[in-house]
Amino acid sequence: MLKYLYYPLFLLAALSFRLHASDIKSIGVPYIENYPKSVYASGNQNWSIAKDQNGVMYFGNAEGLLTFDGRYWQKYKMPNRQIVRAVATDHKGKIYTGSFGEFGYWSLKNNRLSYSSLTKLLPKGITVTDEIWKIYTDQDRVIFQSFSRIFIYKNNRIEVVKSPSSFLFLHKVNKRYLVEVLEKGLFELIGNKLRPIPGSEILGKEGILSILPYKNGGFIIGTSKNGLFTYDGKTFSPLNTLANSYLKTYQLNNGAVLMGKYFAYGTILNGLIIIDENGRVVQRINKSSGLQNNTVLSLFADDEQNLWTGLDNGIDRIELNSPLYFYFDKTGQFGTVYSSIIFNGKIYLGTNQGLFYSNWNPESELNSFNFRLIPNSQGQVWELTVIDNELICGHNSGTFKVLGDEIQWLSRTGGGWTIKKLNSNPGYLIQGTYVGLTLFSKTAGSALKFERKIGGFDAPSRFIEQDAKGDVWVSHAYKGLYKLTLNSDYSKVTATRYFDEKNGLPGNYNINIFNLENRIVFSSDAGFYTYDELSNKFTKYDVLNKKLGSFETSNKIINAGNKKYWFINHGKTALVNFSEPGKLEIDSNQFSLLDGRMVQYYENISKISNAIYLISVDDGFVIYNTTQNQSNVNRKLPKVLIRRLDDITDKYHTISETGNNERDIEIPYSRNNIRISFSLPYYRQAKVKYQFFLEGYSKEWSDWNFASQKDFTNLGSGTYVFKVRAKINDNSVSDITNFEFEVLRPWYLNNWAILIYIILLAFILRAGKQVYEKKLTRDSKKISDRLQAEKEEVLRQEAEINEKQIHKLQTEKLQAELASKNRELANSAMTLVYKNELLQKLSDEIMKLKDENGKKLSDDQTRKIQKVINDGMNDERDWHLFENSFNEAHESFFKKLKAQHPDLVPNDLKLCAYLRMNMSSKEMSSLLNISVRGVEIRRYRLRKKLEVAHDKNLTEFLMEL
Repeated sequence: MLKYLYYPLFLLAALSFRLHASDIKSIGVPYIENYPKSVYASGNQNWSIAKDQNGVMYFGNAEGLLTFDGRYWQKYKMPNRQIVRAVATDHKGKIYTGSFGEFGYWSLKNNRLSYSSLTKLLPKGITVTDEIWKIYTDQDRVIFQSFSRIFIYKNNRIEVVKSPSSFLFLHKVNKRYLVEVLEKGLFELIGNKLRPIPGSEILGKEGILSILPYKNGGFIIGTSKNGLFTYDGKTFSPLNTLANSYLKTYQLNNGAVLMGKYFAYGTILNGLIIIDENGRVVQRINKSSGLQNNTVLSLFADDEQNLWTGLDNGIDRIELNSPLYFYFDKTGQFGTVYSSIIFNGKIYLGTNQGLFYSNWNPESELNSFNFRLIPNSQGQVWELTVIDNELICGHNSGTFKVLGDEIQWLSRTGGGWTIKKLNSNPGYLIQGTYVGLTLFSKTAGSALKFERKIGGFDAPSRFIEQDAKGDVWVSHAYKGLYKLTLNSDYSKVTATRYFDEKNGLPGNYNINIFNLENRIVFSSDAGFYTYDELSNKFTKYDVLNKKLGSFETSNKIINAGNKKYWFINHGKTALVNFSEPGKLEIDSNQFSLLDGRMVQYYENISKISNAIYLISVDDGFVIYNTTQNQSNVNRKLPKVLIRRLDDITDKYHTISETGNNERDIEIPYSRNNIRISFSLPYYRQAKVKYQFFLEGYSKEWSDWNFASQKDFTNLGSGTYVFKVRAKINDNSVSDITNFEFEVLRPWYLNNWAILIYIILLAFILRAGKQVYEKKLTRDSKKISDRLQAEKEEVLRQEAEINEKQIHKLQTEKLQAELASKNRELANSAMTLVYKNELLQKLSDEIMKLKDENGKKLSDDQTRKIQKVINDGMNDERDWHLFENSFNEAHESFFKKLKAQHPDLVPNDLKLCAYLRMNMSSKEMSSLLNISVRGVEIRRYRLRKKLEVAHDKNLTEFLMEL
């Protein structure tokens, strides 16, 4: 939600600034949270306010009924879109509303807030012809009031109370009901009868707008024209208070009792006013002090000390016991505030425009602040500090003493940033300025006196601290860190040491110096450091840094007294308690309202008393009261409410508007993506974190976080319990809220489906059995056939193996026979060769024979023998015998040869056979009875006939044939 803070220019200083925790303070205004219509998304006007037992707020709005749970707003429209003028709640969870011509109640039906009209129960002839302005629940009855009638709803019946004249408003005071009858006076409703209250004529004939319980059992009565009255049970008396003129002028409209002893009155023209039991004005709050609108249509005080205001345009919540009370300059009169202090009955504000003051007199009633500029103080004010009952101001133009509404210059050295007493000599003070250090003296009974500018050092000196050895540490955000040693009379710097990264610092920018529990610490963007004299090094102050957490990078520390310190971390503020050794108590949550509102690097917080602090902010100041915060310590938190359960499967659809009723919530399996929204009905300014756990889904609790809704997707069927709890300001933890819901089984797993599945299963089992039996028979036959086939296959394979074995044996036998025939053929051929060679030798020898005379024999003598030899060498029987043997060994050789080369003659065939047997030319010449030369010639001719390539061997060609 959007939150806005508005603070006044003119504020009330009332009665006294008391420290009791339940008091409403009078300096400043409490925190106001604005809810504009852009936030709650409904009409401007808010006519009535109520709160139910769960802590949910209800508002009668111009566009219907509004609900608010601290996180979510929801609008519900009336049947005819009427304005809701009145709203009330009972202990049964019903919300009663009244509007024009209509009244009834809202309740949960089918997990949604639905409206039920009660007008149908009216007696015959009775109708509602005007607005219902007031509704009160009273045990077993509900009272509705319009200007013309009062309707009492009880036991599902409605009684009508009439009056001889019109009513104004019905008021409930404790257990009594009082109503003004116009022109008649004040009456009390007892049962269903009206009884006049004697003496009420003094109140006037019309305009009683508020009756509240008063001390000693009496009433305090607010009228529109005659102011406030008290009633002690017998007589009516005017209340003598300055509030009367205010309420008469700005038209009192309504009232509410606060904390049992304060009374808030809303007006038509100027916001609201709060008075105490004695009529003294405590607060006056209007648009200039934070309200969105000056017309207050309704007021409601809840049990957490919140005052809710229904306005003509918006809704506001005033945190009555807020520890922070605010004053802001809405007109920009005094600019940006750098320092503030209260001194001698005046409050001083040091700004960028000068020094302003106003009287500080909390004993005066209706005494507004009236800040005025002190003459001659124009310009930037850096510091306001009280030194031995003297108010000293560090200014852009120098340093001066403040004397009431005047100033007295002490030094014209520009830029008096900070001034502090020297620990080594409290009679002297040292000041950091734009151009180095200056020295002041202060002795008992004497005024502060400027002595001199300290020589030997001219660097800007934003922060200064003196250590135990008497050395002065000086730092500036952009100039770095120095350690200075002064001479005995503090007139001159005798030694200067500059420190940077070489000495262990993270850098030389934004190094500030502070005295924390009598120990000098150095702040930086990397955390706090300390200095070691022996090593001349800086080291991280790890113990402090770890305990400070997010505030370890604080840029400023301000002493709050009583071992407490303000830590400012670049706009965020925390109050840290060092009182317990080894432990730090860090309170930062309640100061979140101040985030970014102080002037960065020039934050200023002044201690007024042990319990009250004055905090400078950009355009005003804030009063912090430590005792006020104690009223909320250990307060039991309400339980977290489950506000919505949404289906987010494909489009958003609300399943339930509550998770806190007794109705079971069932979610279809097809819609098993859900979002659970929850909230803590806690309305005060605080940091609210949530932790949740979905039993049946999650394994452990979630981390604490600010999210107030959680999505769960693809949930399986089953029962789930969503558990959630809240934590306020990292301290108080609420009880666990349990929300149970069930994700239904999918349609295919519901009871009917399971029954059908069982029947189908039984049928399937029966059918399956039959199918199985048939299949078993079929499979048995298949197995038998397969076995038979496998047997036949085995036999076939065995036959093939045997056949192959036989073929192998036959082949081996044939090969053996072929080899044998080849051998025989070779032997036959060699025999023929040998025979022919032998005959050739015989022929040769015969040619060499001689007669007894030594002469060769004549041809006639040898012719017969030669013929016999020649016939033996050319005997065709030898060839035929060889041919037959060759054909047996190479039966297809001659067939292929003749088929491919039919022009071959017998001698060619012979030569081919001899070549096929790889015979030599000599052996072939013997068989052919020709010379070796003749063989070569025949080979050549044969190659031509066979068309053998030149690079191909003729013998290989014939062997491949």
